[in-house]
Amino acid sequence: MVKMRQEGRKPVAEIPEVAFSAPAGRPTGVEVMTLAELRARADACQLSAPHRPGFHHLLMLDSGRLVHSVDFREHVLAPGDLLWSRPGQVQHFGDLTDAEGRLVLFEAGFLDPATAAAARIEDWYGPPVRRPEGAAARGVEEAMRQLHGEFGALGGLPLEIHLDVLRHLLAVLVLRAAYPGGEPDGDGACTASAAYLRFRDAVERGFTRSRRVADYARSLGYAPRTLSRATEATAGVGAKEFIDRRVVLEAKRLLAHGDQSAARIADRLGFADATNFSKFFQRQTGTTPIAFRTAVRGGPG
Repeated sequence: MVKMRQEGRKPVAEIPEVAFSAPAGRPTGVEVMTLAELRARADACQLSAPHRPGFHHLLMLDSGRLVHSVDFREHVLAPGDLLWSRPGQVQHFGDLTDAEGRLVLFEAGFLDPATAAAARIEDWYGPPVRRPEGAAARGVEEAMRQLHGEFGALGGLPLEIHLDVLRHLLAVLVLRAAYPGGEPDGDGACTASAAYLRFRDAVERGFTRSRRVADYARSLGYAPRTLSRATEATAGVGAKEFIDRRVVLEAKRLLAHGDQSAARIADRLGFADATNFSKFFQRQTGTTPIAFRTAVRGGPG
């Protein structure tokens, strides 16, 4: 069901938000299942509808083919591919009929803080799909197999010990998934990453108020050029492009999954008026807000 939010007197449709819900009798914070189990338990229409989970999805495809959309980007998964979508990202599944693999759902707070920081689990702009190779692939597969086996062994250990084992096994999996090709090289990587992560978090908090790199640089204590170098090194785009992409993403979410007017969306995103917003959106995407909404909603339901 689509969640509704009251805005003035008119209800506004929003993207359905899905909270983590552990199965009865299972530990909270993490769940491991096969795609066959997902097909048996979940409504295909619900999975194919855009939704915004409040927890992580870590999916490894063993066989078949799967199309999965994350924030309006369609990813075609082949055997060996690893999909990682983060809380707050809008996603939906394609046809699961011929896809086999394992899916791990977990809340960010289930992991210890040191592991969460090392694996950068809050890096919402990290690549959704990874393809480990060679020894790295075998490490991920073994970590996934052990986590799945332990999750199904409820009752073999006291509950608190069972949770600790699951937490440690999940830590191994997310660390291997975060570094499928090994550690980054170079002493400058850590410095650039620190600047990028601070900038990324500041943009997430403030993109509806400012799209100026200079504003973020001043508040964070960096030179604008430093932020651009850090963002280019980590995200592959300059700081201004990074901010603009975040604004465009939110605009697409609001256009595709809500009924707000362009004027209302412009106001929510910090534009002076609908005209300025429309010009910005068209410059960034090559289409108008209304044309984008029509194209997205004109697809298969």
